[in-house]
Amino acid sequence: MKNLIVYYATIFIPLGLLLYFAKTKQPDSAWFVGLLFFYAFIFRAIADYARLLSKDAIAKKQFWHILIPGSRIKYFKELYFL
Repeated sequence: MKNLIVYYATIFIPLGLLLYFAKTKQPDSAWFVGLLFFYAFIFRAIADYARLLSKDAIAKKQFWHILIPGSRIKYFKELYFL
């Protein structure tokens, strides 16, 4: 996932779909909050890990380090700009 456009599509399309279905389908609020937490903590961690791994910014064994909230801030430049 070295291409920046592919990365942005990967992180924004599921969020947009989640918000669209929240407006149109009116799901139960607990269901929506659960999906939002899944997106924020699990899906984004996997997407960020895949991008950093493809750019050789981290090693394969550092996946658990990426799951810690706030640990991705030191890779901000590699994730969003390069």
